[in-house]
Amino acid sequence: MAALTEEQTMIRDQARSWLTEQYPVQKFREMRDSQAEFAFTPDTWAGMAEMGWPGILVPEQYGGLGLGYLTFGVVLEEIGRQLTASPLFASAFVGASAVMLAGNDQQKQQWLPAIADGSQIVTLASDEGPRHVPAAISMQASRNSGGFELNGNKTFVLEGMAASALVVAARTAGDAGDQQGISLFILAADTDGISRHALATMDSRGYANISFDKVSIPADALLGELDQGYALLEAILDRASAGIAAEMIGTAAQSFDMTLDYLKNREQFGQVIGSFQALGHRAADLYTDKEMARSCMEAALQAIDDNGENIAELCSLSKCKTGDFLHFMSNQLIQIHGGIGMTDEFDAGLYLKRARVLESCYGNQAYHRDRYARLLNF
Repeated sequence: MAALTEEQTMIRDQARSWLTEQYPVQKFREMRDSQAEFAFTPDTWAGMAEMGWPGILVPEQYGGLGLGYLTFGVVLEEIGRQLTASPLFASAFVGASAVMLAGNDQQKQQWLPAIADGSQIVTLASDEGPRHVPAAISMQASRNSGGFELNGNKTFVLEGMAASALVVAARTAGDAGDQQGISLFILAADTDGISRHALATMDSRGYANISFDKVSIPADALLGELDQGYALLEAILDRASAGIAAEMIGTAAQSFDMTLDYLKNREQFGQVIGSFQALGHRAADLYTDKEMARSCMEAALQAIDDNGENIAELCSLSKCKTGDFLHFMSNQLIQIHGGIGMTDEFDAGLYLKRARVLESCYGNQAYHRDRYARLLNF
């Protein structure tokens, strides 16, 4: 684990205290059972905005705190521990990254202050099928007299129902699979011709499929250069992978802590089960794997902050290693708890369901393992 700065440690402790007291996993359960409209409660989002979290990445000149990706990562880890549902990651991490990387100064002035104060929820709409394949974009953005017309569909858009604005990857030239010819656009989510359809997912979050039917947008909705959006999209997705890995570590770490607590307290044959050698060895292996995954996660976020040359490979390494650990740890959480782990009344199932969805977001382990190998010319 990297040594956090004094400021990062303070922010982590503040986040842990606030989330544990105000929005523990029980609050998530209540939100799920109440079937909240956007799969998060407005007071959760308002509280995060009051804490200043939506502005962590946004530079000070645009109304944010400019504290960087690793600092945001320590907050996302604590959110992952409590399964707290909010648009913080989708908007203030991924949406803000998109505008910061691709936007011109006018676009940054328009969108970043609103992201930082939580008044706008900006999310990325990229994937179009069941798998994460960034180049396989077929959604068309054709020229018209006023700018562009969008036609096509996007799937599994994070916070797609709650979003007030969308960053959309569309094809302005070439065919699906070509890296050349992809462009990025930012537009209001209530623009005429946009239809949103809520998805029911096992982790009870606010995903949506979004359809675009003759959606007219002005020329100044273009982010970056025409036909040159693929490199920008990859950079945004790298940051998304690194950020979601931080949340994954939090979910996995809480799963580990719950398991360790059970090993220390559950008695069988007159003694606590943690004293059994096989279970003790298993816990030691899990702890080692957890710290290895955490190191990969922190290295990726630090590389982004440092504008390193190996950001892409570290982000894929991070997503893959945290995915591997989260998958195994969530299974162990259920297995070691035995029968009670299978019940909905016990929290273990909530962590397992969240784990499976997080693994697939922005590419699963197989995708990132293959990408990592290609980046290193294997």
